Amino acid sequence: MQLENLRVAVTGSFGALGAATVRAALDAGAHVAAIDRAAPPTGGIGPATCIGGVDLADAVAARQALDAAAQALGGLDALVNIAGTFRYETVSDGSVDTWDLLYRVNLRTAVAASQAALAHLPRGGRIVNIGANAALKAGAGMGAYTASKSGVMRLTEALAEELKARDITVNAVLPSTLDTPANRADMPKADFSRWVAPGQLAGIIMFLLSPQASAITGALIPVVGRV
Repeated sequence: MQLENLRVAVTGSFGALGAATVRAALDAGAHVAAIDRAAPPTGGIGPATCIGGVDLADAVAARQALDAAAQALGGLDALVNIAGTFRYETVSDGSVDTWDLLYRVNLRTAVAASQAALAHLPRGGRIVNIGANAALKAGAGMGAYTASKSGVMRLTEALAEELKARDITVNAVLPSTLDTPANRADMPKADFSRWVAPGQLAGIIMFLLSPQASAITGALIPVVGRV
C-alpha cells in the first residue's frame, strides 16, 4: 500500500500494535508522528517524530501533541487512534474505578485526539480507530473493557456521519486477540498461530488510510484471525 508523503499521527505508538503501525506507514512512504504516554523507545522508531509523555485523555495535552505533530510534519492528513489498555475484571469482584480507567484510556483518548486532529485534517483526511471484536458481545470479566470499546465503535459511527460533508473518513478495526508478548505471557497455552499479528492489523489500517478506501466510512471491520 503506497501512502507517499501522507502525514500521519499515531497514538499509542510505543506498544506492539502502535510500533507495527508506525513502521508500516513509514514503509509505505508516509511521514509519521508517533505519540504515546510512555517515553520514546531508545533510538526512536526509524525516522518517525516521537512525542512522548502525553496524557491523551487530557484535552489540552492532546491538542498540544497534535499541534506539535502537525508542526513537525508540515500538516496532518490522518490520525490513527491506538492508545488503549485492557483489564479482565468481573463486576462482582471488581472496582467501579476500573470502568473509569478504561473509559478514560480507551475512549476519551480517541475523542480528545480526534477533536485535536480536526483542526488540521483537510478534505479527504482519515481517522482510524481501534475497537475490539469482543465488544460485539461481552463475556464475564470483560464488562468494563467491552463497554469502553463499544464507545469507540459508536464514536466511529457518529464522527463518520458528522464529517461526511468534509470528505473525511472515519473507520474502526475490531481485532480479536493480538499476538503480542504480553498476551502470550497471559495465555501461554493458547495457539498463537490463530491470533492476529500486529503487522496484519497494521496492513488493514494502511488500506483504510489509502486513496483506495475513500468510499469507506463509518465501517466497523472485524479482524479475527482464526479465533
